[in-house]
Amino acid sequence: VQEVDEISDDVVEAFHRLIPQLSATSAVPTADQLRQMAVSDATVLFIARRDGVIVGLLTLVVVRIPTGLRARIEDVVVDESARGQGIGARLSRAAIERAAAQGVRTVDLTSRPSRTAANRLYESLGFHERETRVYRYNLH
Repeated sequence: VQEVDEISDDVVEAFHRLIPQLSATSAVPTADQLRQMAVSDATVLFIARRDGVIVGLLTLVVVRIPTGLRARIEDVVVDESARGQGIGARLSRAAIERAAAQGVRTVDLTSRPSRTAANRLYESLGFHERETRVYRYNLH
C-alpha cells in the first residue's frame, strides 16, 4: 500500500478499471482530476499493488472545520480478482494511520448495508455504526 503523489499511466488505468467495480453510475476521474486530488491538502489517494498491478484504491479526505480536523474514507474498491486477501484492510489501516498522524481524532465512512463483506471488514477494523442519519441533497 502506498500514497499516490504522482499520477502515472498505471494509476489512471487502475481508476478506469476499478471505479466501475465500485459504482456503475459514477464517472471515472480524468488524469487531470486525479492530479488535482493528488496535490490537494484535503485528499490522500492510496493504492495497493499485487505483483506490480494496482488492485485496490482508497481516498482519505481530511478537512478542517470549526469543531476540529475531520477525516472520511471514501471510494474504497478492491479488484474482484483480489478480494478476500486483506487488501481492503491494509488500505483502510494505512488511511487510519495517516489520519492519526495528521492529528485527526475520528475517521468516518459510509457503506451500503448490501455490502456485507465490506461492512464486516470495517467492523473488524474497529469502526462502529453511529446513531445518525445521512442526508443528501441532489443538485442534478
